[in-house]
Amino acid sequence: MVQRNATQRINALKENFTLSVIIPCYNEQENILNIVQKVRESGVKNQEIIIVDDKSTDSTHEILKSQVSPLVSKIIYHEKNAGKGAALRTGFAAATGDIVIIQDADLEYDPSEYIKVIEPILNGEADVCYGSRFLNNKAKGYLANRIANKFLTRLSNLFTGLKLTDMETCYKAFKREIIQSIIINENRFGFEPEITAKIAKLNLKVAEVPISYSPRLKEQGKKIGFKDGLRAIYCILKYR
Repeated sequence: MVQRNATQRINALKENFTLSVIIPCYNEQENILNIVQKVRESGVKNQEIIIVDDKSTDSTHEILKSQVSPLVSKIIYHEKNAGKGAALRTGFAAATGDIVIIQDADLEYDPSEYIKVIEPILNGEADVCYGSRFLNNKAKGYLANRIANKFLTRLSNLFTGLKLTDMETCYKAFKREIIQSIIINENRFGFEPEITAKIAKLNLKVAEVPISYSPRLKEQGKKIGFKDGLRAIYCILKYR
């Protein structure tokens, strides 16, 4: 009886779920409209698209107001630049969907793969799912970045007991009640190791699925750097 009720709840969720897509953005005037259009075309019927503009200094703010606003559920404007982690914290608090997924404002990740990332949650196999750029995929991007990502992931796994291949991935999907129950302290890219450590401490079911990846260059606006890598190491040790 318990198993049948669980199956019924899962089937109902698969039919009627809403996906909250959180898009933190900072100075993405070239990409923000394009990524929103791709999210809307992702194939997920019920979407709640929430953009958090982290006090952009280019034309992102104006584009959001004039072109993007009619296309999304909500846009939240930070009064001062605080970082990706802070923007996600704001977005998570505003989410009302059944499942929450993170979408960077650049074009490195393909929204058409949302279903792949959230399927383990919909099937009742996971509470959290990471989309891995390295699982069954040929490595892409700067060699230094790939080495750093693998090192940070292995270091994180050492302390969390998880067996992830890509802790630093953008595509992380959560049951909404889970992500809203976790206090996030990190304001920048330290969010990745922090949330991973805190998920591990909760003994949640964590899945990982392969995704595609089209890395952009620093000249195209890639923002993460060497200092963020050092901060990630600090966060792995801090939140272990």
